[in-house]
Amino acid sequence: MTEVNRRSEIVFLYDIKDGNPNGDPLDENKPRIDEETGINLVTDVRFKRTIRDHLYKFKGKEIFVREISDENGSIQDAKMRARDFLTIDEPLDSFETGKRAINEKLLDDCIDVRLFGGTVPLELKVKKGNKTETKTETGSITHTGPVQFKIGRSMHKVFTKHFRGTGAFASKEGATQKTFREEDFLPYSLINFYGIINENAAKDTKLSEKDIDLLLDGMWNGTKNLISRSKVGQIPRLLLKVNYKEGNYHIGDLNNLFSLKSELIDEEIRDISQVRIEIQRLIDVLGKNKDKIENAQICSDGSITFTYGGEEIDLEKSLMEAGINTETLSM
Repeated sequence: MTEVNRRSEIVFLYDIKDGNPNGDPLDENKPRIDEETGINLVTDVRFKRTIRDHLYKFKGKEIFVREISDENGSIQDAKMRARDFLTIDEPLDSFETGKRAINEKLLDDCIDVRLFGGTVPLELKVKKGNKTETKTETGSITHTGPVQFKIGRSMHKVFTKHFRGTGAFASKEGATQKTFREEDFLPYSLINFYGIINENAAKDTKLSEKDIDLLLDGMWNGTKNLISRSKVGQIPRLLLKVNYKEGNYHIGDLNNLFSLKSELIDEEIRDISQVRIEIQRLIDVLGKNKDKIENAQICSDGSITFTYGGEEIDLEKSLMEAGINTETLSM
């Protein structure tokens, strides 16, 4: 498989109607909102969970970070999970022997470790000096993830709707009243995620271009297929991946070169058709750096209106006119 040897930046836009893209368990699972700016926040942890679940459930790929229960219903902790990848019997001749065996198997099998890295705690049985007794030694495996995402942020202010409804069951045995349920959701949020692929860390985790193809599939189709009660209605709108020719170089923060325009105030926006995405700064910046850019890969659902200086444009055509080679991603 072809190893990743170039740096890339990713911008991913998706929206949600009447849902909760990322509840805060410390705040009654309400949507995460920056109180000072009114911007909806989605953590990178939530986004990575979406990608992991898609790769495991729909693509049949092994992932390290997943919930596994034994026959008694007990959930594995991270140390127990690490032992699933120990390919030699304990007690071991040395802790390092076991660590190397687990690390090799972990990187071979688990796409999420190759993508996102992680810290894996270890607890292994090792032979003592006389070889008849054993001792337990601890340590860890640490990999910096080649793929890193910033916290996703809505491109406009949002507000929360609070609903209270009647449940289907009684509040307690013998009661004549049903329980009440309460929930908070956002009428609309258009969310902007930024990511970067670091070719240097990719060497450490053995990340391949095939893994990156699966990452993009997980971003797009994982978001679309996350059909839970609070997430149904999430729609991927745009995926832009800019690939650079030379290592150790990227423009940075491409997500900030997109801006939302609308005739409505932010809190009244309810649909993608009510906004335009101004990308003059994006086109200009990419054009100035065209000699350092290999190409730009694009996937769009066709629903976003892009503008340059207020005039409606075709994103792919505008990039080509700026001297950027483009490739359409099929999802």
